[in-house]
Amino acid sequence: MKALVSIIMGSTSDLPVMEKACKWLNEMEIPFEVNALSAHRTPQAVEKFAREAQGRGIKVIIAGAGMAAALPGVIAASTTLPVIGVPIKGMLDGLDAMLSIVQMPPGIPVATVGVNGAQNAAILAAEIMALADSDIAQKVTRYKAGLGAKIEKANQDLAQVKYDYKVN
Repeated sequence: MKALVSIIMGSTSDLPVMEKACKWLNEMEIPFEVNALSAHRTPQAVEKFAREAQGRGIKVIIAGAGMAAALPGVIAASTTLPVIGVPIKGMLDGLDAMLSIVQMPPGIPVATVGVNGAQNAAILAAEIMALADSDIAQKVTRYKAGLGAKIEKANQDLAQVKYDYKVN
């Protein structure tokens, strides 16, 4: 089994956020890898990783970073693969990381999900791959159909909640 998605984080302290992507990809049976690489502390390793990812079969890279959040942009500068940035809540509730990730220069795009939005990053990665992989497309379709079923059940449960002045 070869990884299709690479999940990168600047530090293992980011794992509680980034594991949401791991869990979602695992549930969908989409092969992935996970590494900690720092744009500031291991810049040569980050560049090498980014240059070699496509040759190893990676289709999408998810990069989580907090504060200065340079990791997604540094990776995007060294690969033509899609990079999805996950701003991680830090000193300014993640605003610092989000602004760092979304302000990429022309020619170096990084897709960005919400602060701590690692699960959405995994879903977006799957949607990107689904364009060329019908198995992944079916998995994403089933997942999204399940979201609607959860809301329908929640609404049915709410109908059972009783209040003196509740009219539905």
